Amino acid sequence: MNTPRATRTAAQLRPDAARVVARLFLPGEEPHLAHSRAAEIVDRVMAIDEAQVELSVARLLETFASRHHNYEQLLTSHASIVASHVEDPDQLSPARTLLLGATFTAEYAVEGAAVCNPSAFLHPDQTSLGAGEVRVAISVRGIGEGHLSSIGFRSAIAGPGKQWRFAEPTYPISPGVVTSAPSHRDHLRAVLADHGDVDELAQNVVRLLPTRFEEADLDRVFSQVNPHLLSRPGATASAQLIRRLGASSYTVAFDAATLLEQRILMPSVAEESNGMEDARFTHFLSDDGTVQFRATYTAYDGYRIAPRVLTSPDLRVFRAHRLAGPAARNKGMALFPRLVGGRHLALCRSDGESTSVTSSGDGLLWTEPRLVQQPTATWETLQVGNCGPPIETAAGWLVLTHGVGAMRTYSIGAVLLDLDDPTVLLGRLTAPLLEPEPDEQDGYVPNVVYSCGGMVHDGVLWIPYGIGDSRIGVAHVALDAVLDALIPV
Repeated sequence: MNTPRATRTAAQLRPDAARVVARLFLPGEEPHLAHSRAAEIVDRVMAIDEAQVELSVARLLETFASRHHNYEQLLTSHASIVASHVEDPDQLSPARTLLLGATFTAEYAVEGAAVCNPSAFLHPDQTSLGAGEVRVAISVRGIGEGHLSSIGFRSAIAGPGKQWRFAEPTYPISPGVVTSAPSHRDHLRAVLADHGDVDELAQNVVRLLPTRFEEADLDRVFSQVNPHLLSRPGATASAQLIRRLGASSYTVAFDAATLLEQRILMPSVAEESNGMEDARFTHFLSDDGTVQFRATYTAYDGYRIAPRVLTSPDLRVFRAHRLAGPAARNKGMALFPRLVGGRHLALCRSDGESTSVTSSGDGLLWTEPRLVQQPTATWETLQVGNCGPPIETAAGWLVLTHGVGAMRTYSIGAVLLDLDDPTVLLGRLTAPLLEPEPDEQDGYVPNVVYSCGGMVHDGVLWIPYGIGDSRIGVAHVALDAVLDALIPV
C-alpha cells in the first residue's frame, strides 16, 4: 500500500516577539568580555537627583510592570547583586533601589529569532471541552538573540474530527524560581565516566560524598580531600568539572496562578548556558497508575552537548537532571510513555545516524543501546532518528521518525516496534508522511520539517512540526492508514 500523505492544516505558530523575560545584565561581562563596568555604572545611578530617580521609576513601572511577573521584586533582587558597590547603603531609597536594579536588567525575547520543534502531549486540564475535543499541551523550542534556546509551552484544542486550533497567547511569561536539587553519588560517577574524567581526585571526591548530596556536601568534601591531589597538574580543571556536574540538578517552580503557556524554562546551569533544545515530552503512566510528565532535551554549553531529563507531576514544578550511560551521548533521546518489562526504555541515536533502544532502571543511567533502524531509503541516506516518544497502539509502538537525505533535507516518516520487545522492528514506511513543500523550504535552517512528538486522538495522528527551524505547522493523517501502509521488515 502506498504511504499516505499527511494533510496540512491552516494552524500555525510564528515567533512571538512579545514573549519576553527580564534577565540580569552586567555590562562588560557579556560573552567573550571580561571587564565588569558595574562599579562605574552604580556610581552614576547614585549621583542622580532623587526627584529624577522617582520620575524614572514611575516611567519604568508604567512601561514594564505589566510585561513581567513580580517586576519590582525582580528589580530589587538585581539591585542586591551590585549593591556591594554602593558606599553608603542609606542612600538607597526604595525608588533608587528599583532604578539600580533596572539599570542592570535587560529584556530578552525568547522567540526573537524562531519558534520550532514542537512536542505534543495530553494537557493536564481537560475541563470545559466540547464533544470530540481534547486539550493538547505543546512544548516548543524558542530561539532568541545569540541562538540561545529555551523551552516554552502552548496549548491547543484538537477535534472534533480533523480540527486543530491553538489557544490565544497569554502574557506575561515567567521563568519560574530555580533552586538546586539533590544529586546521586552513583549518577555523578557515571557522568564523570562519560566525560572520561574519573581521575584520582574524582575517585576521592565521589567516595566521600553521601549517597544523595547537595552543593554544600561538595564544598565539605573538597575541604577533606588530600591537599596533594588538589595541587596536581590538571586538578583545577578536574575540580571545576566535578563541581559543575555535581551541581547540575535543579528544580524550577512556577506560581500556581500562571497558565502553562506563560511558563518558560530558561538555561539554569553551566551545561545549558548556550541553550536547552528540542524537548520531547511524554505523558508517563507508572505501574501504580500515577501520571508524570517527562521529557528529554539537549543541553548545550557552547562546546559540548548533554542529554538531560525533565520530570514534573503537574507541569508547574519541574526537576532537571543530567542523563548518563553509553546511550546518553548524543541528541534526540525519546522516552517510552510507560515501563516495558519493568524497565524504563528510550529511543536514542548514540552513533549519530541510526535509531536504537536503550533501557534504564531509574530513568537516569542508560545501558548500551541496541540497534533497531539504520538509514536505508533515499530520503534518509545521511541519518535517521526519532521525531518524539513512541505512541502505543494495538499493533505496536508507532514511532515518528526523521530522515535526512540529499541537500540535508529533513522529512518525517514512521516505523513500528514490537510492544513487548521494542528492539524488534516490525514495519516501516517506504516514503515520508511529510517532506518540505515549496513554501516550507526557506527558513532559519532551510529544507527542514521536524517534530519532537505527535499524538493520537479519535483515530487521527496529529503531527505538529517545525518548518525550517523558524515556525510551526500542524498536519494530520488517519492512524489506520499509517499502520496499514507499514511494510513488514
